[in-house]
Amino acid sequence: MSFGDNLRAIRKQKNISQEDLAGRLNVSRQAISKWEQNSGYPEMEKVIQLAEILDISLDHLVLGRTKETKTDSRTAVPSGRIMIRSQDGKQLAGCYKVLSSRISCFKQSADMMPQYALYGVDSQSFWGESRILLGYYGDADSVRKEINQILRAIEDGTVSYELKYAIPEPKISLRMELKNLLKLG
Repeated sequence: MSFGDNLRAIRKQKNISQEDLAGRLNVSRQAISKWEQNSGYPEMEKVIQLAEILDISLDHLVLGRTKETKTDSRTAVPSGRIMIRSQDGKQLAGCYKVLSSRISCFKQSADMMPQYALYGVDSQSFWGESRILLGYYGDADSVRKEINQILRAIEDGTVSYELKYAIPEPKISLRMELKNLLKLG
């Protein structure tokens, strides 16, 4: 089950309305609805507040684990999922898979322009995988190291992971974008 499915099921089990939960978290009811539909994710602070309000563990809320285990708070029995916050901090993904893609609109020589993007896959549906952009990388080696670290963390049962090799999000002007596109031709 995805984060949204877990949140909805637990909220209903605890007999709490979206409106009541929104009030306790100081967010809109639409935000709760968005989270439950997997169209967006709360900030980490809100995830922690949710777990406290619903009186459940973070593992139960985020990963759907119902059995409580006494382990280090950063590791648990491997579930095949890991929480990763996107580089811009706007998305929180419960990933079961990560993949990279070459960004083809930038020439290799462009200064500080990313060459690869890393995506987290948090769910699968009839329409395909739900991918979330996690970060940008300057070269193939960096993105490969990040993927290997994430996979190792998933195998070890680590609950969350912070990106280590990502480069800053590119600030692209229209002029720069056109210049790069013209170089492709």
